[in-house]
Amino acid sequence: MSGVDIAFWLLGGVALVSGWRVFRTDSMVRASFLLLLSFVAVGVMMLLLGATYLGYATLFMMAVEMMVMALFMVMFMMNPAGLNPMNMVHQHGLAIAAGVITFVGLSALALAVDLPAQPLPAATAVIPRLGHELLGDSMLVFESAGVTLLATMICSVILSSRSGRFGPSDIGSVPPPLDPDELDPDEIDPEEQGETEGNSA
Repeated sequence: MSGVDIAFWLLGGVALVSGWRVFRTDSMVRASFLLLLSFVAVGVMMLLLGATYLGYATLFMMAVEMMVMALFMVMFMMNPAGLNPMNMVHQHGLAIAAGVITFVGLSALALAVDLPAQPLPAATAVIPRLGHELLGDSMLVFESAGVTLLATMICSVILSSRSGRFGPSDIGSVPPPLDPDELDPDEIDPEEQGETEGNSA
């Protein structure tokens, strides 16, 4: 047994254990990081098997997706950082049945389907050719969309935060009345409104 074989079996064990722990932990954030670990192990296994595109796609798409999910949970969940205990599994019978059926179906396909064995020449640049085939001239559009989504996430966090650079952002603001004619901006004292909100908090 070579070192690649040992690494493959170890990574398989890591993927299985971390995937099982996703459904046993009591925290959304911990579940996200465990699923991240499982995807990383599967991606490296794909690289060891020579499935370069599938390996890198799993690492860069699925693993990064779990990281973004964990960050969103830390930022927006009502309980502190999504770490409070909570039930992570619902509809136990349906979940078990779906998992067993999916596992049996995928295993049957892997064993029964006669996959073609047509190895490419060693010098073939598989990933660059596949990237050009899938994206073509749209790479700049995809990269720009990624930067735009990142900026949107950062801005949403900033806008949803109560505390601003110069103190709480809602000091001096009052709920609007039902009748717009009843609101007189000249009668609003920002300092008095801030003290009122501080005392009520």
